[in-house]
Amino acid sequence: MSSILDQIGGEEVLRRLVNRFYDLVESEPRGRQILHLHFRGHGLSHVREEQFNFLSGFLGGRRYYLEKHGNMDVRLMHTHIPIREVDAGDWLALMDQAIADCGLTGPHVERMRATFTRVAHVLVNDLPASGIPA
Repeated sequence: MSSILDQIGGEEVLRRLVNRFYDLVESEPRGRQILHLHFRGHGLSHVREEQFNFLSGFLGGRRYYLEKHGNMDVRLMHTHIPIREVDAGDWLALMDQAIADCGLTGPHVERMRATFTRVAHVLVNDLPASGIPA
């Protein structure tokens, strides 16, 4: 059985999806807080490449992120970033828009969306401890 990465068209399509997603993050009002969270983390300079690296392995392709960082623990990667339910929702909405803008459809894309939804909600963390109001 081929991977979701293969089913969406491989690395070239994934790179296009990641770039479209971050274009939306940088230009749409729903992306404002996501940008802010990236600035609290490691900044935007490397985020497109790291997202591509992670998603490649996450979707069944080459595990670039693992090769570079030694793990693919998505919760560990985000422990330093306060993430609210609304942030997860905004991320998912912008990714849905990027998926649509890239013309990706089919059952494999719906599986990918469902997985993104589960992961986004798992990353929501403790707001009072972060000092960010709900």
